[in-house]
Amino acid sequence: MSISISNPLLIGILYPHSYHGKASCTATTYLMASKSHFYLNTLFILLLSIFCVKSSSSSLSDTETDYIRWVSWNVHNHQNRAMLRAKSTIQAPGAGGKLVLDDKLRRAEMNSVRVNVSQDGAGDFKTIGDAISSIPPNNTRRVIIAIKPGVYRINYSREKIFIPRTLPFLTFLGDWSEPPTITGNDTASVSGNDGKPLRTYQSATVAVDANYFVAINMKFENTAPHVIGTRQEQAVAVRISGTKAAFYNCSFYGDQDTLYDHKGLHYFSNCFIQGSVDFIFGSGRSFYENCHLNSIAKKVASLTARKRSNSSLASGFSFKDSTITGSGLIYLGRAWGDYSRVVFAYTYMDKIVLPQGWNDWGDQRRDSRVYYGEYKCSGPGANLTGRVTWARVLTDEEAGPFIGAYYVEGDTWLISP
Repeated sequence: MSISISNPLLIGILYPHSYHGKASCTATTYLMASKSHFYLNTLFILLLSIFCVKSSSSSLSDTETDYIRWVSWNVHNHQNRAMLRAKSTIQAPGAGGKLVLDDKLRRAEMNSVRVNVSQDGAGDFKTIGDAISSIPPNNTRRVIIAIKPGVYRINYSREKIFIPRTLPFLTFLGDWSEPPTITGNDTASVSGNDGKPLRTYQSATVAVDANYFVAINMKFENTAPHVIGTRQEQAVAVRISGTKAAFYNCSFYGDQDTLYDHKGLHYFSNCFIQGSVDFIFGSGRSFYENCHLNSIAKKVASLTARKRSNSSLASGFSFKDSTITGSGLIYLGRAWGDYSRVVFAYTYMDKIVLPQGWNDWGDQRRDSRVYYGEYKCSGPGANLTGRVTWARVLTDEEAGPFIGAYYVEGDTWLISP
């Protein structure tokens, strides 16, 4: 099956972060399920874009109303749409055939509430932290925090955005035409209120421990620069430690350790992620679709640092239909743990990708244990001639389990239109 998009206008809409003149993909039957999900998610972004463009000429409440209607329609129709999708596609290994939306999520979405955050006092709250604090513990409703455009500055002594496990079902909803920015500059070496270094875990501008978190049209930053040769300068923009979390049309800006994909099932669609050293790292089981990964490395660095302690763990990072650009020279990943697992499929790789492709972090014992795979990628950085011998060129069958939202059990919790 082959699908090609050549209309420049359509490419500009469907691939806003793409640097190619043409977007195309070719797939086996394993890809049929993932393609339908990708186009549904693309439609999702377009719908949200339309809603948010409206908000620039009217009020933000119009955006929220449209969003709530969209969620309501999707929750009611999730099972029917999943069944139709299953009938029209060939189930890939690992999809599991699960067609029923998570019951807790269904109840939460159908009992939603919204609050507005605006720094000018026009909303319910002036700060994001105050909006989060207003939610009672053990929340069971979808709480949409609609955030008006602006720069929301964070530091440890004032407002630090933290969503505890007791506050699931939160959504950060920004404006597509002017996404709000949450920015901070903490590093691992900065002292916290207790006088001790924050370390990497607590350096995050935004930290999410809760399950079922969603962010739409948001920009997350950690502006602390990475100084070559220094230690404890990790500076996380977002740490996501809850499961069943989704990010749509979001941007993540940082330098060292930008996105801490800590643990849980995560989905990233149409996102921009920038950094230099290990700028996507952690132990999550995550699917990145149509994302732009931009390096600002000054010398040699690594895009991912995936931690996996044993081969039985069903976790790893999977990137599909994405783009790698930027500066410096980078490895696609280095083995933070003996059984690190990362897959790139249908991804454009610029010349910044080193010929070796992958790094074992100085431990050759990991060469036979890690799972580093590439599948039908393109661009000068995708040349396999110089790859390390322990990297994998995946077959259709081997790539199948990694290249759809079923990799993160998406049929049970992703509410795509």
